[in-house]
Amino acid sequence: MEKTGLRADARRNRAKVLAAAEEAFAAEGLAVPLDDIARLAGVGAGTVYRHFPSKEALFQAVVLERIDQFAEEARALAAADDPGEVFFDYFVRVIKQASLNRALCDALTESTGTGFKADAGDEFRVAFAVLLERAQAAGAVRADIDGDDLRALIVGCLAVERYAPGSRHLVRVVVDGLRTP
Repeated sequence: MEKTGLRADARRNRAKVLAAAEEAFAAEGLAVPLDDIARLAGVGAGTVYRHFPSKEALFQAVVLERIDQFAEEARALAAADDPGEVFFDYFVRVIKQASLNRALCDALTESTGTGFKADAGDEFRVAFAVLLERAQAAGAVRADIDGDDLRALIVGCLAVERYAPGSRHLVRVVVDGLRTP
């Protein structure tokens, strides 16, 4: 999410802040102090505030950028061969990547209270639903699962990964439950 209309040095500083924030939020979630992000980016706290009015706004920018990347990846996979395996591989990849990123995990489970706007992540949900529908049409995924169910399963799998790290077999149990009998 690059902001246009900024001077070149301001764009560079904004990019440094976003990169530093992504790293810090991934490790510590929303608890990371803004001064730590500024220090990691090599800029002053004032520079951070010029681009983002609050830590929550910076958090949202970082997380929404990653969720947009998930959506872009899902759209790129929409026409792939073997829609069942594409769906399952993508489902597991989203869980794996999100579970390693505390900020993303918090956002996907909506446990942060940061007030994400209602349509945040809509493109991700729509793109993932396309993969689900293609996999269902191919007979690989149960027909009684919809996008809301899929979101709930992702949240559940993220909880498993967060509270029982390394329990990959539990995610496999969920994946097996999604498969047609």
